[in-house]
Amino acid sequence: MDKTQWETIGRLVEWLDKESPVTGEQAKMMRVLKIGEEFGEVAEALHGALGANPRKGRSHTWTDVEKELTDVIVTAMVALATIAPDPQRVFQERLDALIDRVMPEPQK
Repeated sequence: MDKTQWETIGRLVEWLDKESPVTGEQAKMMRVLKIGEEFGEVAEALHGALGANPRKGRSHTWTDVEKELTDVIVTAMVALATIAPDPQRVFQERLDALIDRVMPEPQK
């Protein structure tokens, strides 16, 4: 993620803070819970792309799955930016830790 993307996320957080009737700790909780809602939409799109529900058949495309995954990512970034004073740093530190865990530097 680059600085421009985090700035855009910051604008979304500012807009939500201004427009949402939910504030404070409740806003934090609602933004985290929203990730679950978005995940459900990914699951629905995936079932549809695979035609896994015989009643509905192929109701979605892989493009739909891509869009819904992007919504999950953006929603998680908004939640992180809502609770962390420096979400870009928190994200990068966690990404680095995950990479170090699964792809450690070879020992010399």
